[in-house]
Order: sequence, then structure tokens, then C-alpha cells
Amino acid sequence: MDNPRIQKKARRIDRFGERLKNRRTSLSPSLLSVADYIDQHRHAILGKSALEIANETGTSDATVIRAIQALGFEGLIDLKDTLEAHIGETDSPSEKMATTATELNSDIDSAIDFVINDHRNAMEALSSPSNRQGMADAITAILQAKRIGVFGIGASGILATYAARLFSRNGYPSYALNATGIALAELLLAMEEGDALIMMAHGRAHREAMTTIGEAQRLGIPIVMLLGQEDTVLRKHACASIIIPRAKAEHVALHGPTLVCLESLMLALATAARETTLQSLDRLLALRSAIRPSKR
Repeated sequence: MDNPRIQKKARRIDRFGERLKNRRTSLSPSLLSVADYIDQHRHAILGKSALEIANETGTSDATVIRAIQALGFEGLIDLKDTLEAHIGETDSPSEKMATTATELNSDIDSAIDFVINDHRNAMEALSSPSNRQGMADAITAILQAKRIGVFGIGASGILATYAARLFSRNGYPSYALNATGIALAELLLAMEEGDALIMMAHGRAHREAMTTIGEAQRLGIPIVMLLGQEDTVLRKHACASIIIPRAKAEHVALHGPTLVCLESLMLALATAARETTLQSLDRLLALRSAIRPSKR
């Protein structure tokens, strides 16, 4: 009996990649430079205009549109729809787990090495000078805020809940923005002028992320971005950004490094405003004692 997962993989077609491969030799140098840029920055393209792509490639917006049409797309919207559909397929958790498990070949040592190497790479990146500066910029923005909103959906939504609880208990009132679809709209009502926002977006310019960014900008709320890649349109909206590299796009994503980053932010806040944190923790202990007095 045929494996349905294999059948599914066989049906998955990268329309943009196939068209670029088949038409590469017919493209002029300027059109090819645009096409290659799109190919290498697919996630970022979803949030860019033709003019922004032109600025990145040193061409004109007219050249960008000609390149897109030369690849058989009606225009930028048609291209984005195609890229987003394929990204959605390749971002499937089941597909990523299947690919990762196949490469590890049921070997326990390989699985352990995969996790250790992924975390080691992420920890080295977190300790880089640019990320240390990003962390410092983030703390500067958060210290001035009345409250902290923490955005994350999917698995990151669980981390958002944990981070909001962690910040709150240490003296920084926080709330999680971790719903998808229209349910997120109700959570966004909690955002107020004077807040700060931490976003775990990992580079995807999906509607939940862009709507949250739009509301934060309307309220004048500074945004701290935790991203999986440097080249993302989301970064331009941040007052501070921290890059947490993840496994290859086709592999299962691990969330340990993001957790480490959030806990680093918490400890940095506690260090920067020690009295605020200690007062909150002392009050927490007092409330715990009132609920469950110690036995003598």
C-alpha cells in the first residue's frame, strides 16, 4: 500500500522554483537579478512592495514587475499568493517532522546531536555583539513601559503565556497575545499607549503579525522582535531585534533557544530594576503565605 505522506510530497510543487529554473536562460541580467533575489528572500517578499524590491535589487519597480511577469505570473499579488501557498506547505509541522525523522534515520544519537547542535548554534548567535546590543535596546524600551505584551502563535503562543507570567511575577505587568484568526482581535484590545510589545514572529509576515504591528504602531508602542532570520520585512518595524537562528526551513523547529532569550530578557530586567523585582517577589511570597500558611 502506498504511503500517503510520500504521495503528498510528490504532489507538492514549487511553482516559482520550477518557472525560474525553466526560464532562467531567457531572462536578461536585470530580470534575473530580481528573480534570484525573490528566490533567496521568499518570506520577506510577502511583505514587500515592488518599489521596496527594486530598492533592494538596484533596479526599478517596472523592472520588478517585468521580471515577475517573465516568470509567468500576472503580477506581484499572484506571485505572493504562490509563494505563500508553497511556504504554507513547507511549513507544515508534519512535513518538517517527517523530513527531520527521515534524515535522522531512527538513530537516537543523531536525534540528540541534532538538538544539541541546533541549540549550540543558537546560543552562539545569542551571545554575538549584535544580539547583545539588541538585548540592551530591548531592555531600554521595556523599562519605560507600563506593561508588556508578548505576541506568539502556535507553539510560540505557549511561550508567550509563560513569558507574560514570568514578567508579571517579577514586577512587570504583562499579557499574552497568542490567539489566531479573529480571536486575536479581542486580545489586541488589551494593548494601550505606554505598553511595550515583544513579538516572536520568526520572520513570517502573516496577517496576525502584521495586524498586531499595525495596532502597536497606531498606539505608539515600541516593538521588540525575536526573529529567526535577519532578512525579514518585519525587522523594519522593530525598535530592537534579536536574531535567534532556527534549524533549516525543512526541519522541525526547536523552541528552547527562544525560551532562553525570553528568560535572558527577564533577568536583564530584574538586574536593571532590582527594587521593582524584589518588591514584587516579596509581595508574591506574602500572598502565598496568606493562601497556605506554613505549619509550625
